[in-house]
Amino acid sequence: MATLADLSGFVRQTGDGGAEIDFAVQGVTCAACIGKIEQTVSAMRGAPSARLNYTTRRLRVAWRDEHFAPADVAGALAPLGYRVQPFALAVVESEDLIYGRRLMRCLAVAGFATMNVMLLSVSIWAGAASYIDPSTRDLFHWISALIALPAAAFAGQPFFSSAFNALRSRRLNMDVPISVGIWLALGMSVVETIRHGERAYFDSSLMLIFFLLVGRALDHTMRQRIRGVVSNLASLRAPKACRVLPDGSLIDVPVSALHPGDVVLVRPGEHLPVDGAIAIGESEIDDSIITGETGRRAVAPGAEVYAGSLNFSGALSVTVRAAGSATLLDEIERLLEAASAAKSRYVRLADRVARLYAPVVHLAALSTAIGWLIAGADWRVALETAIAVLIITCPCALALAVPAVSVVTGGALLRAGVLLRNGDAVERLAEVDTVVFDKTGTLTLPEPHIANRGEIAEDLIRPAARLALSSRHPLARSLAAEAAGQAPFDNVREETGHGVSALIDGEDARLGSAAFAGVEDEQSTTTLSRIAFRHGARSAMFEVRQVLRADAADCVAALKRAGLSIELLSGDSAGAVAEVANALAINNAQGGLKPADKVARLEKLRAEGRKVLMVGDGLNDAPALASATVSISPASAADLTQTVADAIFLGDRLASVCAAITASRMARQLMRENLGLAVAYNLLAVPMAMAGHVTPLVAAIAMSTSSMLVTANALRARHAANLDWPRHKAKSLTPRGAAIFPAGAAA
Repeated sequence: MATLADLSGFVRQTGDGGAEIDFAVQGVTCAACIGKIEQTVSAMRGAPSARLNYTTRRLRVAWRDEHFAPADVAGALAPLGYRVQPFALAVVESEDLIYGRRLMRCLAVAGFATMNVMLLSVSIWAGAASYIDPSTRDLFHWISALIALPAAAFAGQPFFSSAFNALRSRRLNMDVPISVGIWLALGMSVVETIRHGERAYFDSSLMLIFFLLVGRALDHTMRQRIRGVVSNLASLRAPKACRVLPDGSLIDVPVSALHPGDVVLVRPGEHLPVDGAIAIGESEIDDSIITGETGRRAVAPGAEVYAGSLNFSGALSVTVRAAGSATLLDEIERLLEAASAAKSRYVRLADRVARLYAPVVHLAALSTAIGWLIAGADWRVALETAIAVLIITCPCALALAVPAVSVVTGGALLRAGVLLRNGDAVERLAEVDTVVFDKTGTLTLPEPHIANRGEIAEDLIRPAARLALSSRHPLARSLAAEAAGQAPFDNVREETGHGVSALIDGEDARLGSAAFAGVEDEQSTTTLSRIAFRHGARSAMFEVRQVLRADAADCVAALKRAGLSIELLSGDSAGAVAEVANALAINNAQGGLKPADKVARLEKLRAEGRKVLMVGDGLNDAPALASATVSISPASAADLTQTVADAIFLGDRLASVCAAITASRMARQLMRENLGLAVAYNLLAVPMAMAGHVTPLVAAIAMSTSSMLVTANALRARHAANLDWPRHKAKSLTPRGAAIFPAGAAA
């Protein structure tokens, strides 16, 4: 673990001239802590931005000012009672495990002591009916005190230590009123015992601690399950790699020690530690985290592979392109974490309410006690009622209401192949009533495909594909993909604008236009979409066409069934756009549009009150993506386009777009339900407590139950991305399985 004086290995450059770093923060107990921490860090020199994820306790600090020193964050937060260290998932999980065991020990002591004190209390209650001797009653009270006081001091540590740290730093958190309530109940019981009173509250005090600990332990367990959505990605990351040295020897090194250009060996059954290209070897890999497809992908030399993928059948030598925190897997984790930590409208509302919690609850408890005393009640009744108010108004439910839904929804969308880039994207997606698609690279696959591959002999495809490796023509890339890791031919000659030629097995071979190859073309008007190949006396005509994504028709139909209006805006020719629109039954389609034309159409839709989702991939789509209510782009999109988009979908299936809308609608509903539950709980519980109808014990049970209820409701979002959408597996992209059309100008 690096020290705070050496944070260079944890700082990441953001690409926009800034930098960011993640810290693990200990001592966060409620939503009020979040606002205090973020305000303190944002007020530091250099004006950094700070976002704290309540679920994972991860503080992300971003800055651009070169005078900002990230090591000073610990110094700024230490006076507030928070301990800060560089975020390392393994360390955080280890400390979380220790904290969980501590909770279990405290819970066991509280439960054991509660049972024993309850036996004495039952004896007193039963004896009261038969006029128990006062000296015997006092003895039972003193025995109860001897059991309860040390047990409470030990079992209440999670609350007392947090409250002490808060008060020492001159702030309030949710554990302050809880601790005050517990010690007031115990103190009142000791006073009653000394005064030979008939009633003592040792049993209630211990039961109060016991039920508070039950709620805290369940909350801890729930947060671990929710955080598992993000931390499960860490299990895909290999901490070490087998580096291949120039002399061929092998050495195990940390992944952080690898650099672009290094070669690593990945054995069968191992996760790939880096992003890169295969140099030697063939195998099958599971890269579903990247592509969204659950089937294995066959790879050979030249194939791009990504960290986190699982190697199955063969040893692979991989040339490193990115390692450490620069891999796509780490980018996915950062995007998911950023989305769950970002502030949506509902989160900001919950934060504002939570910040008012501490002063309001103490004022309410004090007012309750004074009111009961003015009404002529006994001081013990007034104090007991005030204690109940202190405990029942804990804002745990409100603090968990929205963040829990955001994290669970982000994980559900990740499994569906969607990465959220903005925290409020879920809310905006839920409001969408119109979806606008780009054509090329969005409704179609980004690269053209050989449409008539099944009609051409394999012994013609192989040499043609190897010859295509030496061509710079864009259409040749689709044929070159069939080379499957083979090397290009030697002594290849290229005639610009015509094609390439070489001598293969003693015979002349030509690939290019029909005239260049000497092949008769029956459809000469579509030369740009056809590649001719001749080897000796044999020839073939490859049809290169853009292919619709295999589930494009299903996706459009599903969106229509959901009540959404669909439009197609493209820069491609009107004829090509009309062909796609007819194939997908899209009534509103326009072709030949410039980027400004697309933006103008989106602005017109917005003026009509529409909430528009824009789905596009090209550089020319970036302005439209930025001007839409919310936007999604495929992982194959240009870097600038991905930067502008609010979400990215992985793989070749448009089903992810439907999943994003479905999950977002459910998430919005769950957020509203959770906020409603939290508000309804306080509107009902607080007046009842102030009226004296709730004991401290019942208050503890009610507070814990409300927290568990909103968390359990949030976990319903785990399967949100699967609702109303049949999982579609695209097994082939043949002309029989998908609509096809000639490749033309890119949209």
